Amino acid sequence: MIVYGSSLSPFVRKVLVFAAEKGIPVENIIPRPHTDEHAEFRKASPFGKIPALRHNDFTISDSSAIVTYLDAIGPEPKLIPDDPRARARTVWYDEFADTILFGTGVQMFFNRIVAPLLFNIEGDLAAAEKAEKEELPPIVDYLESIAPASGFLIGDRLTLADIAVASPWVNFAHLGIAMDPATHPRASAYIAAILARPSFAGLIANEKAFLASRTG
Repeated sequence: MIVYGSSLSPFVRKVLVFAAEKGIPVENIIPRPHTDEHAEFRKASPFGKIPALRHNDFTISDSSAIVTYLDAIGPEPKLIPDDPRARARTVWYDEFADTILFGTGVQMFFNRIVAPLLFNIEGDLAAAEKAEKEELPPIVDYLESIAPASGFLIGDRLTLADIAVASPWVNFAHLGIAMDPATHPRASAYIAAILARPSFAGLIANEKAFLASRTG
């Protein structure tokens, strides 16, 4: 089973963590243009979006579609609950993370890291500053209001909701952005605990090493 895309993408990272938590072994390939790998990737992702998945003769792209497939074929634990309300809330948090949380984060991460370090172009630093100062604070306030006493957003165990919501905070950490424990104690502790899981920790270490090599 192959997952295409760099874990610097929170969407790819979400899939890799999800697979690790399910105990599903995957090969992670970052496709290079003009190679056979890239051609296989484009068969799995017709519009070139990451992540994409290849499992034997089955291909699918989009992180939410991929994790839905992995949860259906993989062993316990179920990371997308069957209970109707719990399932709906899990899907909501996944969507919140993808479109609201990282909808803001992409402005910061692309313009401050991806553009200058990976594409060698100047990022729009004004857009990044606006996202950090104006768009992110109310989202952080929302996270503080929903931060779970149990340590997990849905019930008392890890689900896709936790993986999806925590993943963008790795990108924020690469930018030196973190929640203030003094003003957002519950949310900061919750995110820190999820990111400390082994499924996240190894990816984070590899990403830090890669970014350090680009800046050094």
